[in-house]
Amino acid sequence: MPEVEIEIGTRVFSVACQDGEENYLRSAAKMLDTEAAVVLGQIGRMPPDRMLLMAGLMLADKTAAMEDDLREMQDKIATQDRALRSAEERLADRGRKISELQEAGASSGTAVAIPEEISVGFADLAARAEAMAEAMEASDKV
Repeated sequence: MPEVEIEIGTRVFSVACQDGEENYLRSAAKMLDTEAAVVLGQIGRMPPDRMLLMAGLMLADKTAAMEDDLREMQDKIATQDRALRSAEERLADRGRKISELQEAGASSGTAVAIPEEISVGFADLAARAEAMAEAMEASDKV
């Protein structure tokens, strides 16, 4: 088990870790050191255990805020997903109605004109569904 020396708040600590986890440990130590620097800048010298406690609490606060943001984004994506599914259902329903009108016209031997409001509504719904899908894809990349 390798031991890694890390520096937090101007103090050096020797910490054991699993093979291959050295970079993760250094990365975590750097985050903790950044918070310790803030604590030491505001308060000054303090015992190592208190400095580590304060820095850890600051990191925990940031983590909690990020978890809240993540939940908010997940809720937003779920809302967009429901709206997209609803739009797709309406689009499919309008498509069925258009097909029924066309089939009725074909079976009677007369051409059935699709009402303008159905064609316009169908195009509008398709455009909205595409825009929502693009927005969801963009938010997934964030």
